Amino acid sequence: MPVTGIEDRVAYRFVKRVFDIVFSAAVLVAFCWLFAIIAILIKVDDPKGPVFFSQERVGKDGRTFRMLKFRSMCVDAEDRLAELRELNEKTGPVFKIAEDPRITRVGKWLRKLSLDELPQFVNVLRSDMSIVGPRPALPAEVATYDDYQRQRLLVKPGMTCYWQTRRNRDSITFDEWVDLDLLYIKKCSAWSDFKLIVQTVGVVLTAQGS
Repeated sequence: MPVTGIEDRVAYRFVKRVFDIVFSAAVLVAFCWLFAIIAILIKVDDPKGPVFFSQERVGKDGRTFRMLKFRSMCVDAEDRLAELRELNEKTGPVFKIAEDPRITRVGKWLRKLSLDELPQFVNVLRSDMSIVGPRPALPAEVATYDDYQRQRLLVKPGMTCYWQTRRNRDSITFDEWVDLDLLYIKKCSAWSDFKLIVQTVGVVLTAQGS
């Protein structure tokens, strides 16, 4: 069945936006020292490349934006993607391999600790993203979506979601991933968002990133 009724939940969307602003601003201020340390480590490990990586992603209702991350790959990572396509370990339009040769030494630990995602709090402040919501997809991925899968775009993409907190997420198929996102959209609430944030903190503290 199509997902409906999201736009009518004005109170929830207002509370969610207020929380996004307050929480993101607090994290950016409280952990500015950590941003500085990560920036130094990235430059020491790979002096020729930038600290941040910016990539076009698709947000709510198909609008595109530039998503920020700490750079965890070599500077020519996107150019080398074509030669690695046949090694893809994921189903659907998503690309992921366990031992990606493009990941830098520092990048490996940034991903393990999920620290590469921290700059996305800036995207949340800009209202490109929310703290909780489906992970933002690439335009090339969205171009392959069917009508069912496009329902992921009914809400703002998020920094964390059901898929992000699953211990077995690397074995979850793309169709199962979409099902989890649509389950969240159908049942989203302030309480479910809070639980997902707490679970995400647990994932980060136990270094379950990849």
